[in-house]
Formats: sequence, C-alpha cells, structure tokens
Amino acid sequence: MGYTVVALKEKIMEMYPEISKHGISVGLEFNEENNAYIVRFKRDGNELTTHLEKRDADECMDGFKCVYLGVQIGQFIKNFEERE
Repeated sequence: MGYTVVALKEKIMEMYPEISKHGISVGLEFNEENNAYIVRFKRDGNELTTHLEKRDADECMDGFKCVYLGVQIGQFIKNFEERE
C-alpha cells in the first residue's frame, strides 16, 4: 500500500481527535530496519515514543482503528490528566 508519512499522520489525527483536544503534538517517521513507524507524542516537555507496525499502519489507512496505538494514546492522556 502506498501512502506518505504525512497522510498516515493525518489519518491518525482524524481517527483519534483526542490528540488535538489535549494539545499533543505527533511526530512520525518510518524505520526501515524494523519495518515500523516510530510515533512520538509530546506535550509540556513529556514524550511517549511507541511504534506502529507497517501492517497496522496499512489497516489504519484503510479506516481500521489501530487498537494498540489507541491504548498508548489513552495512557498518555491519562498520565497528563493525573498531573493536572
């Protein structure tokens, strides 16, 4: 499946609106060695780095929510809410 990193990032932001709602920035890059995307969530000097397997990214682009990524996003947001 052919798509750009930018398109994948836009899709993630669309599928998980809570990212923008909580002011979290997203960085995304492809790691060829691991055949996975490295996803970095940042807010207020805190950062969570996780990975998204290429197969999962392909499904995400097809409109299927990435369950693992959703769990990571939820945990990151929960950590912020606990600190506030």
